[in-house]
This record gives sequence, structure tokens and C-alpha cells, in this order.
Amino acid sequence: MSQGRAVSACCVRWAVRGLASRRAWRVPKVAGAMVPLGEGSDDPVLPDLPRGPLHAARARASFPWKELALFWEGPDMLRFKKNIFSALENDPLFAHPPGSLSLEKYRELNFLRCKRVFEYDFLRVEDLLGSPLRVLALIQCLGMYDWSLATKFFLHTLTFGSAIYSSGSERHFKYLPKIFTMEIFGCFALTEVSHGSNTKAMRTTAHYDPTTEELIIHSPDFEAAKFWVGNLGKTATHAVVFAQLYTPGGQCHGLHPFVVQIRDPKTLLPMPGVMVGDIGRKLGQNGLDNGFAMFHKVRIPRQDLFFSHVKDARQHFSESLGSLSSGRVAIAGMSVVNLKLAVSIALRFSATRRQFGPTDEEEVPVLEYPMQQWRLLPYLAAAYALDHFSKSLFLDLVELQQGLLGKDRSARQAELGREIHALASAGKPLASWTAQRGIQECREACGGHGYLAMNRLGDLRDDNDPNCTYEGDNNVLLQQTSNYLLGLLVRRDQGGARIESPLKTVDFLEAYPNLLGHRFEGSSPEDCLDSSVPLAAYEWLVCYLLRESYQKLNQEKQSGSNDFEARNNCQVYCCRPLALAFLELTVVRRFHEHVHQPDVPSPLRAVLGRLSALYALWSLNQHTALLYRGGYFSGEQAGKTVENAILALCAQLKDDAVALVDVIAPPDSILNSPIGRADGELYKNLWSAVLQESKVLERASWWSEFSANKPVIGSLKSKL
Repeated sequence: MSQGRAVSACCVRWAVRGLASRRAWRVPKVAGAMVPLGEGSDDPVLPDLPRGPLHAARARASFPWKELALFWEGPDMLRFKKNIFSALENDPLFAHPPGSLSLEKYRELNFLRCKRVFEYDFLRVEDLLGSPLRVLALIQCLGMYDWSLATKFFLHTLTFGSAIYSSGSERHFKYLPKIFTMEIFGCFALTEVSHGSNTKAMRTTAHYDPTTEELIIHSPDFEAAKFWVGNLGKTATHAVVFAQLYTPGGQCHGLHPFVVQIRDPKTLLPMPGVMVGDIGRKLGQNGLDNGFAMFHKVRIPRQDLFFSHVKDARQHFSESLGSLSSGRVAIAGMSVVNLKLAVSIALRFSATRRQFGPTDEEEVPVLEYPMQQWRLLPYLAAAYALDHFSKSLFLDLVELQQGLLGKDRSARQAELGREIHALASAGKPLASWTAQRGIQECREACGGHGYLAMNRLGDLRDDNDPNCTYEGDNNVLLQQTSNYLLGLLVRRDQGGARIESPLKTVDFLEAYPNLLGHRFEGSSPEDCLDSSVPLAAYEWLVCYLLRESYQKLNQEKQSGSNDFEARNNCQVYCCRPLALAFLELTVVRRFHEHVHQPDVPSPLRAVLGRLSALYALWSLNQHTALLYRGGYFSGEQAGKTVENAILALCAQLKDDAVALVDVIAPPDSILNSPIGRADGELYKNLWSAVLQESKVLERASWWSEFSANKPVIGSLKSKL
């Protein structure tokens, strides 16, 4: 789905290059200064939260939540996010209207909000040079408010705009000032009706006519129509269109990007030869106008072809891996944002919602029940673990792009591209699936109130859903990761090469197959309360699944299957779990190392250690059958030990849950959920929202007509 490329390679490249060429045409900023950090100021970055029923829950926390926020984000990032949130909170254009908007009205409002974001000019050159993570932070802050806005803004700015900027051609730079003044509006048209993941099979053509020095863009039929393209449905005036380039004589030079004008910027009417339209309502993100386009022999100047300056095939492949990885890394971060929002709503609700109790006169918060803790707290731990992983992988990607821009041709640079590609190809599936399951669990854990649209859990679920398919279907992507791991084993067996990588994510495999001789040694839940225990189990599990996948692949080939068939027959029970287990191991390892580093403030070490252990054990527990089948677990006590450790960690984290949510939750106006507000006034907030939504004093508009037809209905009943 092309809207996924809203957060593609472009955002990383601009973070690296610093948007230097943007200085000349910056849009005037809307007034607003950076907020101070000090607690004594009138507008601190970390203001005290409103008092209410949740105050008692916060008081039971074992750590100061503001100190964790400073450790987790850093003061500069907190200022940056506060600046964005304050701007949206104080601008009437971003007020949430009661009820649901029509599709047309929603898209109109989203476009106006997109324009206003440009005026705020949140991303400055001097900021980007020092903190590439600000690109990711702006995506996520806008996404916390509304993913339709975030994707619309970044499709235009960082996908369309940076694709032009990254072409490196001065002749294309004429478009850049118009992008930032919104004189033109852009999109990225890659996917087609009949092809998404298989980009080599795209069927839009671009034939070069040497007599006029023009390229003729053409769609042979509807299957070749550009489809799912974000911004194309209503607002895009220009597109980066991917088509198969043909030169005279019929030689095809493969897929290339071209700048094609879609609509007249003054009238928004289609250009001659262009059929363009909206594909209609989606399951989510309906403020974004996804569209289709077909081209009937549309002529463009040859200057609007993007030529690659990379001639070496290996280097071109490495750059392609970086481009593919960028979108997947960003989507992983988007999924984590959705999980953060969902657990924030569900845990605040659970800390204030009272049901049942030891006596008829006493009801207790549902968070006190072990079942509610077991349902929600592992997803809170996952939000922290995956948040750290997605940020660290983004910085790894920045390192890769810096090497590409610096013309690094080393073997390490090529290997770094392959490693990041493997991590991103499994990171997106793990993050998006975890978020999707977590949001649904949060919805159910909030009972009927979670089913109310106003409480936002349904929208979060629907808006997160496409993360599981765009930039590559999750199950298909996992094959890239397992192929990478199998390739390392093949290289070792055939040439004796060491198994190592620039980011050291696979270095433990150098001990394969010796690791397969290890066994679980925990005898009590207390033995498992540090994440080093599940970390060791994960290393064994990845080695076991790697051996199983390698043997299965060889068996398939020996039985006569070709390479295509053999790899397909290995996916379900071997390669797929291998890729997921490897990525879970990487997330567990990075989170473990982060929370056990010497710089962690002493008041935070215990709670962060518990989060790390809970995420690791909860994830590992989903592979219990494999741990027993391979012999790492033996006897019923091993499985029970892990389960009891999970329950013990949930109980230990229960009193910290609200404070942990306070660290990751946005302001109430951004979270936009009556049952998830920071004061915990659950029923007051819900009642106020219901009154606003239902317009209690108004009679149903259709009642008069129904009432007038009553005699007719009565006579029909008598006849029946």
C-alpha cells in the first residue's frame, strides 16, 4: 500500500542531510516558543497531572514518573514533543468535533490541518542536524493525534518531496519551494491493482520517444492502474510514478521513477490523459484520500525521469535495502505508538473501574485482579521494549544512510545493509502484530465502554490494521529474515566464515551448535525474575529453529523440490517461527542491555528490570511447545516456573502501572478518550462525552415521518 511510504527512506535521508536546501523557502512560523523544562516555570515540560481518582494509584508507584520520562526521552525530546502537543491543543482547528464527520468533511478538515502543520514549521534544520530522532518523533506525535494527518503530511513532505530532493538533480529542485508552500501537493505511486510486493512485475510503462525527447507514460489496462496511493484520491497535483522504462527497439530497463503532473494545481482537474479518482472508504485512516490513477499515453519531458547515479550492482542493491528498510522501521514505530495509546486507555480505566469485592459493600479496581494484570501488563512491557527497539533501529538506519551518502563502499557497509534489512523485515511484523493483538485485548479489557467509538480503541485497531500489510505483508516479510539467517549458516558450513555482523545481532550464532546442548536451569519463579534467563533461552531457541529450518530445506531439495518450492514448504513451522524468535531475541537483548546499563538512575532500575523480564518471559512463553519439543524444557516444573514468574512480575508491576502509563501517554486532548483521561474521573468524563455526543434533548429526525405513517403500518398488520 503506497501510503505506507509516508515514512520511507526519504525521512531518513532528510534527517541525515539536514534539509539544508530548505533554508531559502521556509514558511513563516506560527507564533510559539519552546517550552521550559524547569518544574518551577509556568509551563513546564512535565507538568503535574490533574488530581482525581488516579492520584492514589500514582502515589503507590515505586519510582518517580517524571524521572523515568527524562531518562526515557531526554529533556530535548520532551521539549520538542511538548511544543507539538501544545500547538495542537491550543489551536481550534485541531479540536475534536463531536460525533462522526462525513467522509468529504473529514478529508477537507485533514487537508486544512496538514496546511497548518506546515505553518508551525516544527522541523528546523538546526534541530535535525543534532537529533535525527525528531523526524520519527514528529511522525509519532501527529499520529497520536490522528494517523490520517500524519500520513498525509509525510506522504507529501518526506515521500514525494524527499524523493525529488534525493534524486540529486538540480532540474528537479524547482519543485521543492512549491512543496513547502503547498502550491503543489504530492504522492508516491508505486503499487498497482494487480501487484504490490512483487514490484518487478509492475505493468505501467514509460516509452522514450527520441524525436520529441519525451517519455510516454501508459497504463495498458486496469490491472496496471496505480492503486492505494495516499493523497492521490482528491488532493495530489503531482506524483512520483514508477514505470517500466523502454527505449526504442523495445528494450526494457526495469522500474524507474518519474515525476508526472496529475492535476492542475489551480483547478484540481485531471491533466489530459490522466484518469484519477478516490478508491473509497477504508477500514481506517479515512481522513487520508487513497486513490487510483490510469495514464493514457501521457507525455512528460525526459528531464522528469530520475536517473540512478549508482552503477555498481552490489552498491545499488545495498541502497535498495536501505530504502526498503526505512518504511518498515517507521511502521514498527507507528505500531508502537498505537500500542502505547491503547494500554494508556485500558490501564487508566482498569485502575478506576471497580467491580466486585470481598464484601457486597466493597468493590475493588479491576486492575487488582490477576487476570486483568495478566491481560494488560505484558502489553505495557511490550510497549516499552518495542519503543526502545524501534528507536535504536532507526538510529542504525541513519548510520547506514550516512554511509551511503558518504559513498562508503566497504564490505561492512554492505553487511550493515543486509543486517538492517533482516531486522526491519521481522521488526514490522512483530510490532504491528503485537499492537494489533494488544489493542484488541485492551478493547475487551475495558468491557462495553471499550466498544464505544468515543473511547478510541476501535479507531486505534482500525488505523493500526494496515501496518500488518503495507510495505510488505508480514508473513512474506518474515521470509527475508529467515533467508538472511540461513545464508549465514550456509556461508559458515561452506567456507568456514565466522558468523558475525556489524550490529552484533547474530554474533551469538558463532557458538552454534554448542548452544543446542544448553538446558533450562531455573527451579523457582525467583530464578527467572531477571531478563538474562529468558535471554539465554531465546539463544537456544533461535539455534534450534535455525537447525530445524536448515534441515527441512535440505530435505525438501533432496526430495526433488526446486529452490522455490523448497523454501515455500519450509515456512510455516520452521522459517516463520525462526524469524520471529530471532527478532524477539534482538528486542529482549537490546532492552535488557538498555535497562541494565550503569547510567540508569537508581530509583528506576527495579521497575525497568521488571518490565524487561516480563516482556522477555511473556514472549518466550508463547514458544513453550518448541522449548519442550527441542528438549530445552523437561518436566512440568519448567513451564510452571515461567508461568509463575510472569504472574509474579505482573503483581509487582501492578502498583507501577499508572505511573508507567503517565510516562508514555500524550496529553488528554491528544489521547482523546474519556475513559483514559489523566484525572481518572471515569464516570464524570464518560457522562460529559455522552451528553455531547447524543444531544439528549433532540428527537430523532426520522420520527415525524414514521409517526405520520403509523395508520398505514397498522392497517398492514391487520391484513397480515
